[in-house]
Amino acid sequence: MSLSRQDVAKVGMLARLALSESDLDVMTTEMSKIVGFVSLLAEVDTASVEPLAHPLDSQNVFRDDLPQPSLTTSEALQSAPRHDGECFLVPAVLGESGAA
Repeated sequence: MSLSRQDVAKVGMLARLALSESDLDVMTTEMSKIVGFVSLLAEVDTASVEPLAHPLDSQNVFRDDLPQPSLTTSEALQSAPRHDGECFLVPAVLGESGAA
């Protein structure tokens, strides 16, 4: 499968990349090669392969969830660049009022 310059330009726009005309030429060629390599996977006969959730035979490797001592508020805020003694202070991302 071959990608068009328009396909690559759209991917670049979605990724918020500023691609020049020469970048588009190079990326179109490179991305077409990558898509070609991935399409080779469709040629592999997987009819006799069982579906896997994980490639390794592994059991639950998580430790027991036991209560442990936590940081105090002052310890947690100690390295914060801005705090009010109780909470971290961060720049507003939803506007001045904080309403969604």
